[in-house]
Amino acid sequence: MTAVVPPPRSTEGLLRPRRLTRVEEGERLESLLWVTGPGWRMVSSAVLGGGIGERTWVLNAQVGHGYRRTDPDRHLASLAAAAGLRGPGVGLMTAADVSAYGHAHDSGAEAVVTAGTEVRGWAAAADPAGEPHGPGTVNIVAAVPAPLTDAALVNAVATATEAKVQALLDAGLDCSGTPTDAVCAAARTPSPGDEPCAFAGPRSLWGARLARAVHRAVLDASPGAR
Repeated sequence: MTAVVPPPRSTEGLLRPRRLTRVEEGERLESLLWVTGPGWRMVSSAVLGGGIGERTWVLNAQVGHGYRRTDPDRHLASLAAAAGLRGPGVGLMTAADVSAYGHAHDSGAEAVVTAGTEVRGWAAAADPAGEPHGPGTVNIVAAVPAPLTDAALVNAVATATEAKVQALLDAGLDCSGTPTDAVCAAARTPSPGDEPCAFAGPRSLWGARLARAVHRAVLDASPGAR
Protein backbone atom coordinates (compact mmCIF):
# COMPACT_ATOMS: atom_id res chain seq x y z
CA MET A 1 0.00 0.00 0.00
CA THR A 2 1.32 3.43 -0.94
CA ALA A 3 1.12 6.02 1.80
CA VAL A 4 -0.60 9.27 0.92
CA VAL A 5 1.71 12.08 2.00
CA PRO A 6 -0.12 15.36 2.74
CA PRO A 7 1.33 18.47 1.09
CA PRO A 8 3.60 20.58 3.30
CA ARG A 9 1.79 23.15 5.38
CA SER A 10 2.41 26.79 4.59
CA THR A 11 4.61 28.76 6.97
CA GLU A 12 2.23 31.72 6.62
CA GLY A 13 1.72 33.21 10.05
CA LEU A 14 4.71 31.38 11.54
CA LEU A 15 6.89 34.46 11.13
CA ARG A 16 4.32 36.93 12.39
CA PRO A 17 6.50 38.51 15.07
CA ARG A 18 5.67 39.60 18.58
CA ARG A 19 7.12 43.01 19.38
CA LEU A 20 8.87 43.40 22.73
CA THR A 21 9.99 46.70 24.24
CA ARG A 22 12.70 47.37 26.81
CA VAL A 23 14.77 50.31 28.05
CA GLU A 24 18.57 50.16 28.16
CA GLU A 25 20.67 53.10 29.34
CA GLY A 26 17.66 55.36 28.92
CA GLU A 27 16.99 54.27 25.33
CA ARG A 28 13.74 52.60 24.27
CA LEU A 29 14.55 49.55 22.16
CA GLU A 30 12.41 46.91 20.50
CA SER A 31 12.84 43.27 19.59
CA LEU A 32 11.00 40.90 17.28
CA LEU A 33 10.21 37.45 18.66
CA TRP A 34 9.04 34.32 16.88
CA VAL A 35 8.16 31.24 18.90
CA THR A 36 7.96 28.36 16.44
CA GLY A 37 7.70 25.58 18.99
CA PRO A 38 9.07 22.09 18.27
CA GLY A 39 9.28 20.58 14.82
CA TRP A 40 11.73 23.00 13.20
CA ARG A 41 15.39 22.73 12.21
CA MET A 42 17.29 25.93 11.61
CA VAL A 43 20.59 27.01 10.16
CA SER A 44 21.95 30.36 11.22
CA SER A 45 25.04 32.54 11.32
CA ALA A 46 23.76 34.17 14.53
CA VAL A 47 26.04 34.68 17.53
CA LEU A 48 23.49 32.88 19.74
CA GLY A 49 22.19 29.52 18.57
CA GLY A 50 24.11 29.59 15.30
CA GLY A 51 24.90 26.47 13.29
CA ILE A 52 22.40 23.74 12.42
CA GLY A 53 19.96 22.09 14.78
CA GLU A 54 16.52 22.00 16.36
CA ARG A 55 15.42 25.46 17.48
CA THR A 56 12.14 26.64 18.99
CA TRP A 57 12.38 30.45 18.86
CA VAL A 58 14.11 33.35 17.11
CA LEU A 59 14.80 36.73 18.72
CA ASN A 60 15.92 39.74 16.64
CA ALA A 61 16.96 42.39 19.17
CA GLN A 62 17.52 46.06 18.47
CA VAL A 63 20.55 47.56 20.22
CA GLY A 64 21.79 51.13 20.53
CA HIS A 65 23.80 52.75 17.75
CA GLY A 66 26.81 53.02 20.04
CA TYR A 67 26.76 49.35 20.99
CA ARG A 68 30.12 48.38 22.47
CA ARG A 69 29.51 45.15 24.36
CA THR A 70 31.91 42.34 23.48
CA ASP A 71 29.62 39.54 24.71
CA PRO A 72 26.60 39.74 22.40
CA ASP A 73 25.82 36.05 22.95
CA ARG A 74 25.42 36.61 26.70
CA HIS A 75 23.44 39.78 26.10
CA LEU A 76 21.04 37.96 23.78
CA ALA A 77 20.74 35.05 26.21
CA SER A 78 19.76 37.45 28.99
CA LEU A 79 17.16 39.11 26.73
CA ALA A 80 15.76 35.70 25.84
CA ALA A 81 15.55 34.72 29.50
CA ALA A 82 13.82 38.01 30.34
CA ALA A 83 11.25 37.21 27.64
CA GLY A 84 10.58 33.85 29.28
CA LEU A 85 12.12 31.82 26.47
CA ARG A 86 13.33 28.32 27.21
CA GLY A 87 15.12 25.69 25.19
CA PRO A 88 17.33 26.17 22.14
CA GLY A 89 16.80 29.27 20.02
CA VAL A 90 18.46 31.79 17.74
CA GLY A 91 19.45 35.32 18.78
CA LEU A 92 20.17 38.10 16.27
CA MET A 93 21.14 41.74 16.82
CA THR A 94 20.79 44.95 14.86
CA ALA A 95 20.95 48.70 15.37
CA ALA A 96 18.20 49.09 12.79
CA ASP A 97 14.63 49.98 13.73
CA VAL A 98 13.15 46.50 13.92
CA SER A 99 9.59 47.86 13.78
CA ALA A 100 10.25 48.76 10.12
CA TYR A 101 10.62 45.15 9.04
CA GLY A 102 9.72 43.69 5.68
CA HIS A 103 7.52 40.57 5.54
CA ALA A 104 6.81 38.52 2.42
CA HIS A 105 5.31 35.16 1.39
CA ASP A 106 5.71 33.10 -1.76
CA SER A 107 3.76 29.85 -2.23
CA GLY A 108 4.42 28.64 1.30
CA ALA A 109 7.85 30.16 1.87
CA GLU A 110 8.07 33.16 4.17
CA ALA A 111 10.68 35.79 5.08
CA VAL A 112 11.02 38.64 7.55
CA VAL A 113 13.85 41.14 7.16
CA THR A 114 15.15 44.05 9.20
CA ALA A 115 17.52 46.27 7.28
CA GLY A 116 19.95 48.90 8.42
CA THR A 117 22.12 49.97 5.51
CA GLU A 118 23.88 53.07 6.83
CA VAL A 119 27.21 51.20 6.84
CA ARG A 120 27.33 49.13 3.69
CA GLY A 121 29.83 47.97 1.12
CA TRP A 122 30.96 45.15 -1.12
CA ALA A 123 31.95 41.77 0.28
CA ALA A 124 35.16 41.68 -1.78
CA ALA A 125 36.31 45.15 -0.77
CA ALA A 126 39.96 45.97 -1.43
CA ASP A 127 40.63 46.95 2.18
CA PRO A 128 37.72 45.99 4.43
CA ALA A 129 39.74 46.75 7.56
CA GLY A 130 39.87 50.40 6.52
CA GLU A 131 36.11 50.76 6.16
CA PRO A 132 34.09 52.50 8.89
CA HIS A 133 32.20 50.20 11.24
CA GLY A 134 28.97 51.45 12.71
CA PRO A 135 25.30 50.56 12.80
CA GLY A 136 24.11 48.69 9.80
CA THR A 137 22.82 45.13 9.67
CA VAL A 138 20.51 43.19 7.38
CA ASN A 139 18.98 40.32 9.35
CA ILE A 140 17.03 37.70 7.43
CA VAL A 141 14.70 35.15 9.01
CA ALA A 142 13.14 32.77 6.49
CA ALA A 143 11.20 29.51 6.61
CA VAL A 144 9.92 26.80 4.28
CA PRO A 145 7.27 24.22 5.29
CA ALA A 146 9.27 21.24 4.00
CA PRO A 147 12.13 19.22 5.49
CA LEU A 148 15.61 19.95 4.10
CA THR A 149 18.86 18.04 4.39
CA ASP A 150 21.79 19.72 6.15
CA ALA A 151 23.31 20.52 2.77
CA ALA A 152 20.04 22.02 1.55
CA LEU A 153 19.82 24.18 4.68
CA VAL A 154 23.27 25.58 3.88
CA ASN A 155 22.09 26.00 0.29
CA ALA A 156 19.12 28.00 1.62
CA VAL A 157 21.51 30.44 3.32
CA ALA A 158 23.34 30.96 0.03
CA THR A 159 20.05 31.43 -1.83
CA ALA A 160 18.77 33.94 0.73
CA THR A 161 22.04 35.85 0.51
CA GLU A 162 21.89 35.98 -3.29
CA ALA A 163 18.32 37.26 -3.11
CA LYS A 164 19.36 39.88 -0.55
CA VAL A 165 22.11 41.22 -2.82
CA GLN A 166 19.71 41.31 -5.81
CA ALA A 167 17.18 43.26 -3.72
CA LEU A 168 19.77 45.75 -2.46
CA LEU A 169 20.82 46.46 -6.03
CA ASP A 170 17.20 46.71 -7.15
CA ALA A 171 16.69 49.21 -4.30
CA GLY A 172 19.42 51.41 -5.79
CA LEU A 173 21.97 50.67 -3.05
CA ASP A 174 25.59 50.25 -4.15
CA CYS A 175 26.48 47.29 -1.96
CA SER A 176 26.29 43.56 -1.38
CA GLY A 177 25.38 44.07 2.27
CA THR A 178 26.83 45.28 5.55
CA PRO A 179 29.72 43.89 7.64
CA THR A 180 27.37 42.35 10.20
CA ASP A 181 24.54 40.77 8.18
CA ALA A 182 23.05 37.54 9.56
CA VAL A 183 20.72 34.83 8.27
CA CYS A 184 18.44 32.27 9.89
CA ALA A 185 16.63 29.75 7.68
CA ALA A 186 14.12 27.26 9.11
CA ALA A 187 12.70 24.05 7.69
CA ARG A 188 10.33 21.41 9.03
CA THR A 189 11.88 18.56 11.00
CA PRO A 190 11.41 15.36 8.96
CA SER A 191 8.69 13.02 10.12
CA PRO A 192 9.16 9.22 9.92
CA GLY A 193 9.12 8.25 6.27
CA ASP A 194 9.85 11.76 5.00
CA GLU A 195 12.56 12.25 2.40
CA PRO A 196 14.06 15.71 3.01
CA CYS A 197 14.62 17.93 -0.02
CA ALA A 198 18.27 17.73 -1.06
CA PHE A 199 18.40 21.12 -2.78
CA ALA A 200 17.45 24.70 -1.90
CA GLY A 201 19.21 26.59 -4.67
CA PRO A 202 17.41 29.39 -6.52
CA ARG A 203 16.10 27.01 -9.21
CA SER A 204 14.83 24.33 -6.84
CA LEU A 205 11.17 24.34 -5.80
CA TRP A 206 11.62 25.68 -2.26
CA GLY A 207 14.78 27.63 -2.97
CA ALA A 208 13.05 29.64 -5.70
CA ARG A 209 10.13 30.45 -3.41
CA LEU A 210 12.49 31.34 -0.57
CA ALA A 211 14.49 33.62 -2.87
CA ARG A 212 11.40 35.51 -4.03
CA ALA A 213 10.15 35.95 -0.45
CA VAL A 214 13.53 37.21 0.77
CA HIS A 215 13.91 39.55 -2.22
CA ARG A 216 10.52 41.15 -1.56
CA ALA A 217 11.10 41.41 2.19
CA VAL A 218 14.52 43.04 1.74
CA LEU A 219 13.05 45.55 -0.68
CA ASP A 220 10.23 46.37 1.73
CA ALA A 221 12.65 46.81 4.64
CA SER A 222 15.36 48.78 2.85
CA PRO A 223 15.31 52.49 3.72
CA GLY A 224 15.31 54.75 0.70
CA ALA A 225 14.44 51.95 -1.72
CA ARG A 226 13.41 53.39 -5.04
